[in-house]
Amino acid sequence: MQWTLVVPLKALSRAKSRLSDTAADGLRPGLALAFAQDTVAAALACPVVGDVAVVTGDVRAGRELAALGARIVPDEPGGGLNAALAHAASAVRTGSPRSPLAALNADLPALRPLELARVLIAAAEFPRAFLADAAAFGTTLLAASPDRELLPAFGTDSRRRHRASGAAELLLSDVPSVRQDVDTGEDLRAALALGVGPRTAAAVERIKAA
Repeated sequence: MQWTLVVPLKALSRAKSRLSDTAADGLRPGLALAFAQDTVAAALACPVVGDVAVVTGDVRAGRELAALGARIVPDEPGGGLNAALAHAASAVRTGSPRSPLAALNADLPALRPLELARVLIAAAEFPRAFLADAAAFGTTLLAASPDRELLPAFGTDSRRRHRASGAAELLLSDVPSVRQDVDTGEDLRAALALGVGPRTAAAVERIKAA
C-alpha cells in the first residue's frame, strides 16, 4: 500500500513566530524552510509513501520543495491550515482516488522514514487515524482510507478534536521522530537531541553564528 501525503506550509515570512526567542526575524524563514525540506525528504524516502504533495502559497518554498521531488499544490483558498488541507486532499484524490491519504506536519526535522512507515502501517487498520504530538495536545499526522474524507481539525487542542471526530488515536511508543514537531525553542532542542536532518542542522549552525 502506497500512501499519498499532504504537507501544509504557510508563508515562510509568517512561519515559526514562537521561535523568536531562538532565531531572529531574518533567520526564521530559512529555519522554517529547512524544517520542511528535511520533513519532505524523509517522507519521500519512506517505503510506504508514493507521493508527497505540499500545499503552500509561498513561491520560494514551493520551488525548493519541488526540487526535492514533492508535488506543489497552490494554497488557493487562503483560509488557514484546515482549509488548505481540505483543498489539497481534494486535489490529490482527483488523481489518486484509491490511495490512502495522510496529512503530515511540515515541522518534523528529525523525521525518520522507517518510523513514519510504522505509523502509516498502523493507520491503515482504521478508516481514519491520527498521531498525537510529543506535547500530547496537538496532532502531527492525520490519516484517512481511500473511501473516507480526511476531515482535518488541526489547531489548538487538535488531539481532542480529532478524537472527537471519530479518528482512532495511534498509541505507538517507538516513533518519537514523527511526534516531535517544532514550535518553540524547547521543541527544537528536543528535535536536535533526536537528530535532525542536514538542512535543519545547517540552519541551526547559521543561527549560532549570527
